Amino acid sequence: MIIIGVDYHPEFQQIASVDTEAGDFQECRLQHREEAEQFYRELAKRAVAVRIGMEASGHARWLERLFGELQFELWIGDATRICSQRVRKQKTDRQDAQLILQLLVEDRFPRIWVPSAENRDLRQLLWHRHRMVQARTRVMNQLQAVALNEGLRCKKRLWRGQGREQLESFQLGLWASRRRHDLLQLLDQLNPTILELTQAIEGEAEKCPKARLLRTHPGVGALTALAFVLILGDVERFRCGKQVASYLGLAPAEDSSGGRRRLGHISKQGSSMARFLLVEAAQATVRSDPSWRSKYFHLMQRRGRKTAKVALARRLAVDLYWMWRKQWDYEQLIRFGSHAGQRGNPHGVQ
Repeated sequence: MIIIGVDYHPEFQQIASVDTEAGDFQECRLQHREEAEQFYRELAKRAVAVRIGMEASGHARWLERLFGELQFELWIGDATRICSQRVRKQKTDRQDAQLILQLLVEDRFPRIWVPSAENRDLRQLLWHRHRMVQARTRVMNQLQAVALNEGLRCKKRLWRGQGREQLESFQLGLWASRRRHDLLQLLDQLNPTILELTQAIEGEAEKCPKARLLRTHPGVGALTALAFVLILGDVERFRCGKQVASYLGLAPAEDSSGGRRRLGHISKQGSSMARFLLVEAAQATVRSDPSWRSKYFHLMQRRGRKTAKVALARRLAVDLYWMWRKQWDYEQLIRFGSHAGQRGNPHGVQ
């Protein structure tokens, strides 16, 4: 078997490889994309087993597809844990590749779960809509600023017939008028695009049994349910709700030592889109569920509005995790889920 450690960069990659049978060691620097592709295709002609390790990177899709085509075994590693195992203070591309190779040979490589190609493609749909909504929000905020400068404050009514007519009727300067025209044109282009993407997401969620199950929870729609399923991937990777909260960046950072325990803000690791959707869904749940509303106001009085929103987003993530793992709908979650701390339920279940 040939084992290769790859230190990947957008323009090139530094590799360190060893042949476990012959003991040959090799190092080289491959430019992207032609030189690297030629090297690996020549390696595939030798008809030997190849295992490749590299750090998680968001710009190596073409290389992963190439390894899949050549039937190479690819291991993706946690970049933070790989970096923590570096002993020397010097850091170079050669040393990074040698470290990855050493971890592979010694069976200490911190391999992580990698989503499938279909999962990644559906994530692109979610991210595309998310970015389009953000762009529309920026456009709408700028138009609201134009209206406020002219003494018009009507909030959401600005996008209805009468509000838009008032916005378009203002006599502005040359470039202010051009800005208003271009922003309105952008808004008219973004609205149908977002609607089309939303319909596509609803269709994909309807085809996913897991997403349909999670949508039985109040406040959880197609977008949040599908995003939760795609980002967690395999629910069996997590043993408890705390691990899910940590994976999504909803667990507090901790800096404890000795007898002192210090908790900070949430870590914000993991998917920022998932956290955003969970916070939005938790607020929708508060509006529709009396028990959640009571919990929200209780936390808001003690810790403030922002902390209460994040706390309920974490609670929602844990609820969705157990619904998925136990294959429960929301009614079953209420009946069989945890009731720890409630009067008359010393064992935490009803």
